[in-house]
Amino acid sequence: MLKLRKLGKTDLMISPIGLGCWQFAQGKGLFGNTWGIVGDEEVREIVRISLDGGTNWFDTAEGYGGGQSERALARALKSLAVRPEDVVIATKWLPLFRRAASLRKTIDDRLAALGGYPISLHQVHTPHSLSTTRAQMEAMADLVEAKKIHHVGVSNFSAAKMRLAHDELGRRGIPLASNQVRYSLLDRSIERNGILEAARELGISIISYSPLAQGILTGRYHENPSLIKTKPGFRKYLSSFRAKGLEKSRPVVEALREVAAKHGRTPAQVALNWLVHFQGQTVVAIPGATKAPQAQENAASQAFALTKDEMDYLDRVSAGAK
Repeated sequence: MLKLRKLGKTDLMISPIGLGCWQFAQGKGLFGNTWGIVGDEEVREIVRISLDGGTNWFDTAEGYGGGQSERALARALKSLAVRPEDVVIATKWLPLFRRAASLRKTIDDRLAALGGYPISLHQVHTPHSLSTTRAQMEAMADLVEAKKIHHVGVSNFSAAKMRLAHDELGRRGIPLASNQVRYSLLDRSIERNGILEAARELGISIISYSPLAQGILTGRYHENPSLIKTKPGFRKYLSSFRAKGLEKSRPVVEALREVAAKHGRTPAQVALNWLVHFQGQTVVAIPGATKAPQAQENAASQAFALTKDEMDYLDRVSAGAK
């Protein structure tokens, strides 16, 4: 059986790999078509395969299609007869151009979108707001005490802002569970800017988004660089997907292929496995999936073990690719 781990200092027990659900926005909202449109049947299959593979939590957000991702996820869970107590749902409040009072005003909309599935983790999606971190954490604490949500997290917070959020929640006797940030073998900035160090010190989990560097670590774009031109959204315009960027990341992908061959796995699975084990229990990850086979690949990445030598080898190659 897959070994679960605690999210921060909460009582939430989660699988090392969750499922990121931005792609369930189904074309709605400002960035809803970033990953193309995933229909309800495909959403259901992605969720089913994730659950069957041992994944027990899903990360969505108000900002993913104005609640469309939340609704699509809830429909899939209901159609699979998943009981609310058997799944962990993390969502996020979008603070842009809003004040902390919006947290209290919009929470019933979040709960309605999730169709009866409780909010295990409610996160502030970005530090950019018209209100202070203190005001936001006060509002979050009110929601916990009102039993509207279970736990509190943040996303994209710097080390200093994360510490502040932790301290403000602590005044109300509530732990800050997590900080959701970009982290992968190709983006290890949290190891240098104090975020990882502070998370360890305070007992806060790091939730890694873009754990496969938007697909680069799968190796498919190194094999076929023109493939990116067929993808929807903004990725095709990023320097990391151009020839120079792909050459820079090639040593990491080759190292992943080398290790993957020893385990009968894929480069993506090795990259995810490294991510959720190299820093001990501190880091969990939320890769997305637009197709059922991707969900199966993601979930299976938590079902094998890399050796310490293999993890150290990937660490060295990754450090040299900066």
